[in-house]
Amino acid sequence: MNGVPDDDQQSDERDDGDFSDMLSEMRILLPGAQMLSAFLIILPFNAGFAQIVHLEKLLFLATFFLSLTSLVLLSAPAIQHRLLRPLKDRAKFKRIATRQIVAGALALAVALVLGTDLVISEVFGATVGLIAAALMALLILSAWWLLPLYLKRKL
Repeated sequence: MNGVPDDDQQSDERDDGDFSDMLSEMRILLPGAQMLSAFLIILPFNAGFAQIVHLEKLLFLATFFLSLTSLVLLSAPAIQHRLLRPLKDRAKFKRIATRQIVAGALALAVALVLGTDLVISEVFGATVGLIAAALMALLILSAWWLLPLYLKRKL
């Protein structure tokens, strides 16, 4: 009543900010998953796709499946939030949504690595494709997973 928020009100405001951050993070990841999925959806309809070897087709299927998996997992919290409104247990919902976002990011990361191999192998050969995929994996591992862990310990 004195204009100073109590602990519960501050906690609610912090939760809302954290929840808004989580939704913003999904908005950043989703376009990448959408673009990759769109590229992969049209790929089999190109004339040259029928001529790729069986192993490349399996690589394509894995990439496509992981790309779609990332779309489902990254969009799930927004859809669930809409269907569960009003939320009865916001903290539990955020824990579950966070797990879905991380799983979606992991699926997207693997899809990006496999997609890199698929494209570069077709253009420059299998050896260069594997090297490019390894470099992409290293970049994603460093930027998405290791750097945040390092910063979390340092900050």
